[in-house]
This record gives sequence, C-alpha cells and structure tokens, in this order.
Amino acid sequence: MKKSDISEMPEYFDRYINLVPDKELQEAFMDSVEQITKLDLDILTTIGEKSYLPGKWTVNEILQHITDIERILCSGVLQFARNNNSYCISFDENELAKNSKANNKSCARIIDELISVRQATISLYKSFDKTDLLKTGINWKHRISVLAMGFNIIGHQIHHLSVMEDKYYTLVTNCGS
Repeated sequence: MKKSDISEMPEYFDRYINLVPDKELQEAFMDSVEQITKLDLDILTTIGEKSYLPGKWTVNEILQHITDIERILCSGVLQFARNNNSYCISFDENELAKNSKANNKSCARIIDELISVRQATISLYKSFDKTDLLKTGINWKHRISVLAMGFNIIGHQIHHLSVMEDKYYTLVTNCGS
C-alpha cells in the first residue's frame, strides 16, 4: 500500500508522514535503509559530542533516538495489528535520550543498530496483510493506522537526519573558525 492509501491522515504525525514520497511502503522502507547507509560516518565522528545549541542532543543521541523510538513504535504496531485495542503508545523522548548512553557508543555501532532495527521493522511489516495495515490504535493521544505508522517511522528518520544535515554538519565546516 502507498502513503496515499492512508484513509485518514493522523493529527500531529502528518508532519513526519508528509516527508515521505507517495510510494509503496516497502519501497519507502528500502529507501530509508539506503538513506542510513549513505550517512557520512567521518563527518558524524568529527562532530562527535558537539551540538548546535546548548541542551540539544548530539548526533549519537539523535541516531539512538531514531532507533529507540522505532522499537517502541513497532511494539505498538504489533499490538494494533493483533487487535489489542487497550494498548496506547506513550513515552518521554527526553528521558529516553538522557538515559540512552548513546555518547558511550561509537557512531558506527549506533548506525549498525539502527539498520538492524529497520530490517526487523521491514520484516514485521512484510508479515501484515492489507487488513492488518488498516487497523488502528492510539499513539500518544492520536488514532493512527498501522500503515500510517510505517510512514511515520520513515518520516521520523527523514526529519531527524535532515536536522542533522542542516544544523550539525555546519559544525564541521565551522570548526576552524
């Protein structure tokens, strides 16, 4: 199914979903893996624990955040697809980041972990049929379909990698200034 097959665009998550082109979900997932594999590890390693403003996450924390949130969302997706209507996805992203210990890991290790998690997500989504993809549940406080959650996961990555490119890559070019 394609992004255009989402019957009702969920409030709040549309900001991520709309970043993904209108294509088949599995194709969008494969594009997302390619986006991860094209990350410039040398630049990310050079950036290290710098952030563009005090209190903002490091690149390692951003990459770990993408990974952690995907794991949480997939748990919810499975619950929704299996008709557990009492399950509600909820988390505190700042608390997760603060306790992630991402800066104790190499960037390469976190990227490998993200690719592994994404492959598991792709496998999970391959197990769903159209009926499963149209089932819904509550993510935070908004109803969302399993299909929309797939595009949300991809769009969440696109958003954060775009922030890294726009705000963090300049830290490398400004190092000598």
